[in-house]
Amino acid sequence: MPILIKTRAEIEKMRASGRILRQVHEAIAPLVVPGATTMDLERAAGEKIASFPGATAAFKGYHGYPAALCTSVNAEVVHGIPNEKRVLKEGDVVSIDCGVILDGFYSDAAVTYAVGKVSDQTRKLLDVTKASLDAAIQSAVVGGRLGDIGAAVQEMCEAQGFGVVREFVGHGIGRSMHEDPQVPNFGARGKGPRLKEGMVLAIEPMINAGGAEVRVLKDGWTAVTVDGSYSAHFEHTVAITKDGPDILTL
Repeated sequence: MPILIKTRAEIEKMRASGRILRQVHEAIAPLVVPGATTMDLERAAGEKIASFPGATAAFKGYHGYPAALCTSVNAEVVHGIPNEKRVLKEGDVVSIDCGVILDGFYSDAAVTYAVGKVSDQTRKLLDVTKASLDAAIQSAVVGGRLGDIGAAVQEMCEAQGFGVVREFVGHGIGRSMHEDPQVPNFGARGKGPRLKEGMVLAIEPMINAGGAEVRVLKDGWTAVTVDGSYSAHFEHTVAITKDGPDILTL
C-alpha cells in the first residue's frame, strides 16, 4: 500500500484527536498507585473519553479487543488487557497505551509508569526507552529515511544492554489505526522509504530489560518477554513537516 500523505487540515484534525488523548493520559496518571487495579485505569479512561463530544476509544472493538486501554504490567510488553484482579504494587511498571478517534482521525500514544518506588535498573529502563523515543522523533525529518528512526532507538537502547522488540513495530496512522509504513525500532540509517512532508507516524519503542524475545499468551493479545524481564513502551503520534517533527499527542 502507498504511504498516505496528510494535508495540513488533516494533520490539524489529528492534533485535535491527540489533544484529547493527552488529556486522557493526564487523567489516568495520578491513579497509577499501589493498590489500584488495571480496570480502575480502564474505567477512568472510558469516562474521560466519553466526556469529549464525538470522541471514541480507538482500541475498543478493534479486531475484537475488549477495552479502551492496553495495560501491560512488568514483563508484559504490549496489549495487556485491563482486569479487576490485576492489582498494581510497589515496584511494578505499567505501560498504558490508548488511542482516540475524533472526526474520523486516529491518535495513538503510550506511557510507561513506575508504580511507587522502583529499582534503579527499572528506572534506567524507563528513562532510556523514553529518551530513545525522543531521539527517534528527532530523526523524523523531511528527506531522511525510515531506517533513521529505528536506528536511533536501536543504537541508544542496545548500548545500554537492553533488548529491542522485533515482533511489534510502530506504524503509519490517520483515518486508520494502522497504515503503511511499518516503523520498526531497529534498522540501518539511510535505508528504507524516504520521509516526506505530510507523513504521520506512530513511533513507539518497546524495549526489554533483558532479551528481545517475546511471546503471546493464550488470551491471544498479551505479549510478554520470554525471559521474564520487565519491558517499557513509550509512543507519540508524529507528523513530518518542513519545519521538523510535530508531535500531535502533546
